[in-house]
Amino acid sequence: MATVACVDIGGTKVAVSIADARGVRGKVAEPTAKEGDNTALARQIIRMVGQSCDAAGVPLAQVASVGVASCGPFVMREGLIELSSPNICGGMAGRGRGLPNDWTTALLEAPLRAAFANVRVENDGVSALEAERRWGALQGVRNCAYVTWSTGIGMGLCVDGHILRGKNGNAGHAGHTFVSDNDAALCGCGNIGDVEALVAGNAIPRRFGADGFADAAMLFEAAHAGSVSANAIIDDLCRVMGRALYNMVVTLDLERISLGGSVFWHHRDFLLPKIRSHVEGKLSALTAGVELVPAGLGERVGDYAALALVVGETPR
Repeated sequence: MATVACVDIGGTKVAVSIADARGVRGKVAEPTAKEGDNTALARQIIRMVGQSCDAAGVPLAQVASVGVASCGPFVMREGLIELSSPNICGGMAGRGRGLPNDWTTALLEAPLRAAFANVRVENDGVSALEAERRWGALQGVRNCAYVTWSTGIGMGLCVDGHILRGKNGNAGHAGHTFVSDNDAALCGCGNIGDVEALVAGNAIPRRFGADGFADAAMLFEAAHAGSVSANAIIDDLCRVMGRALYNMVVTLDLERISLGGSVFWHHRDFLLPKIRSHVEGKLSALTAGVELVPAGLGERVGDYAALALVVGETPR
């Protein structure tokens, strides 16, 4: 295969790897650029592709394509993708969200196309879905979804073998739907009380820091130690997430959902039965036999998500 660069953009970090016939290697990672003007993220990616090439021992000029799996949503400007991500762009929800910029979008595709000959950008949920269908837990499944529970909440959706994208590539943003009457949390998109605002990794310290849970790890550690309050919080998080997944199952008639992302993956054995309980037994005509499973690619979903964009069409 030709040499390609694989870029994984999240709300917390950016990771870049090089892939060719020798495999995926030369991975470099940094916190996502959020300061300066709204070209900062694109400039970071261009620099990191060069660093990844150096680490892999590959000349930069040898990179034939760049696949970019990015958190969204996307905004199309003159046919090119810009990011309007709640966890990157501080101008969406305003100062109350605490991000160090006033961007409403971050330039992405235009600067990358100026630097590289071939670029493909997709929502990271869609990209991970393609990877899971090619190499992971969704192989051979025509009606399925990939869901990430991480810094944010993202989804990639596939019906009848067709991956859904929508008018601007934003299909799957169910993290910004409302499935609870709890409106106690501000999302970076400006919504109050949507799924992401309530359960995302970066929502946990904002919502429960005053209770002594400065991050997800502390919350789960306390739950495992028997804390009644920590377990009650996690049960509520799973209720919100479970309802969101149930809505996807009954709306799209799905067969299987694979789950990944740092919050889910590090606590998957604890979380999965709780999430399943909000899907199983509900309207059995639509939910009977539906499988919720851990991502087959595990913690490497992000690496392979970007690769899946530039190695040919995903089988239907």
